Amino acid sequence: MSINKIDPTKWVDKYSDYLFNYTIARVNDRELANDIISETFLAGLKSMKNFKGEASERTWLISILKRKIIDQYRKVNSNKGRAEVKINYKEDSNEGDWLEEQAPDRFDKTAEDIMENEELGLAILNCMENLTKKQAKIFKMKTIDDVDTDTICNEFNITPSNLWVIIHRARTTLAQCLEKNWFQNE
Repeated sequence: MSINKIDPTKWVDKYSDYLFNYTIARVNDRELANDIISETFLAGLKSMKNFKGEASERTWLISILKRKIIDQYRKVNSNKGRAEVKINYKEDSNEGDWLEEQAPDRFDKTAEDIMENEELGLAILNCMENLTKKQAKIFKMKTIDDVDTDTICNEFNITPSNLWVIIHRARTTLAQCLEKNWFQNE
């Protein structure tokens, strides 16, 4: 028997501020954050029948929100060759290389692949919390938003060499976190 109940008539009043704060920290765009929260509430309404009551209503909505944020990162990334950023852990390459070319065809996926990618996306978002705010912002701008080097250097008053050091450190931190929290759990 379900312990937790769901009441969508109270979602906006009870959860919108928390969901907004969670989202804005990850996408850094008010309009986009509001859109993602609206999509979250809509997805929640559509999947209410799947709510088993095993988690709180807030936890359930946050899990939907996290998937929506990941979808947004994928959408941004899809403009760069419809490939997802992957970490290459092959023996014959430099540790921590991020090679979009090695991403599998996103249209050739099983349900298990899709679920695994969602879990990996969540793991990456969680691991990004280990970065300093500056590292996370620069990493997101360069790797996800594809902002050019000069723009980032001017905004943060750093040299291109310093930018690449920051990107390298961010990648190393993310790779270590993923190795510990994602790849060991497979």
